[in-house]
Amino acid sequence: MSTTEADIVELDRIAVQESLRVVASAGPADWDRDTPCAGWSLRRLVAHMTAQHHGFAAAARGAGQEAALWRESAAHPRDPARTYRAAVTTLLAAFAEPGVTEREFDLPELKGRFPGRIAVGFHFIDHVVHAWDVAASLGVGLELSGSVLEAASAVARRVPADPALRGPGFAFAPALEVPSGADPLVETLRLLGRDPDEWPSAR
Repeated sequence: MSTTEADIVELDRIAVQESLRVVASAGPADWDRDTPCAGWSLRRLVAHMTAQHHGFAAAARGAGQEAALWRESAAHPRDPARTYRAAVTTLLAAFAEPGVTEREFDLPELKGRFPGRIAVGFHFIDHVVHAWDVAASLGVGLELSGSVLEAASAVARRVPADPALRGPGFAFAPALEVPSGADPLVETLRLLGRDPDEWPSAR
């Protein structure tokens, strides 16, 4: 499945809004829950997602090379969902600017500069998966349309599967085998190292 530049911005917006919905469903007792991100509590995962939004927003505006803009806050916010909502607002405003996909994004975690269309695609697939991570942690279902999930699986198939680029310190765990006939969400998750069978309530 191919997407136009306008499509990838819209797909990203949908994924981010879904991540916001599931994060907003967390209650005060939920932040210490385990997540599919090994060793990360829900609080840590949402802090990471918050930092990524700020970093990508900065990159969209030409300031992505500033490593501090990508760092998670050392302080734990009293209301992680509210802090996350503010980061989503910042990110979506930056990605909605005219010509965003034609810009060059500095992405220090990937050690390079990337065309905006590619960079937004990175953000899209990351937040489809992280929206599922949050949903899995909370035991709720993910609400993304088939067309969004098909686009995500198409992007996931293009993510390098080289074991040297997977695992601790990298964005994704080693890829898992995809069963024949798997739906797009399962395909995406397994290609990116998540085993949805371990978190059945999020399917």
